Amino acid sequence: MRKSIKFLLLKTILLGSVLLCTGCATKSDYELFQTDANATQPTTKHTMRSIEYRILPQDRLDVVLYKDPGQNSMIATEDLGQSVNRKGVLVNTAGYIALPLIGKIKVAGLTQSQAAKRITAQYKKYINTPSVYLEVLNKRLFVIGEVKKPGVVKIDKEKMTLFEALAFAGDLTDSAVRDHIVILSANPSGQGMNIRSVDLTHFANMDYSSMMLRPNDIVYVQPNSWKAFKVAAGDYGSIFQAVTTALQPFANIKYLTK
Repeated sequence: MRKSIKFLLLKTILLGSVLLCTGCATKSDYELFQTDANATQPTTKHTMRSIEYRILPQDRLDVVLYKDPGQNSMIATEDLGQSVNRKGVLVNTAGYIALPLIGKIKVAGLTQSQAAKRITAQYKKYINTPSVYLEVLNKRLFVIGEVKKPGVVKIDKEKMTLFEALAFAGDLTDSAVRDHIVILSANPSGQGMNIRSVDLTHFANMDYSSMMLRPNDIVYVQPNSWKAFKVAAGDYGSIFQAVTTALQPFANIKYLTK
């Protein structure tokens, strides 16, 4: 009887060991955008400083038309049928907006200044010395991973620094990797993404151009090994509890057979 109980105990312990080896999480289970380190290349200073935000379909634009520079606005976005709540003019899926007098005009793919110039050129056909103010209202970027408040960060300017974005996201958590912050940016050609990393642990490694973010960038803060250990420790606890529960009847039998 005792040999049978010992054999069952041994089988249960072996089963628990297998579960411990196969059921625990590793760091790679929680990392996104995993790639070869050689594939992560910093964007050049020239590229980072020369690329301006380009208007996209579904963007909302604040468009104001002035009769003459320095005078009161003649037409503002609240006068347009598409923006009754002052949310701006919506760029449709084809990249066009509709404005009084000039009708539909394509703005997708243009910078804010280019779009303003194109609209101004059209209004010159109807108005003397027109001036157009244009701004994208829904510019944003995304911060995910090991930050205290991951999510969408709204920006009201052309550029934002990585530090500003992390501040909006509530700073890094204790489980964050600080020497390899991953930033994904849309390729200017429209094909694929550019990936670069920033090391926040050494001031000498911080290049100003690599710290600058653009609308629609994605900032990903990876988890460190301690995060995987904590999660794995939770797995260990659950498995040990299951093994202990399974062994309890055998322990009771052994006690009763003494």
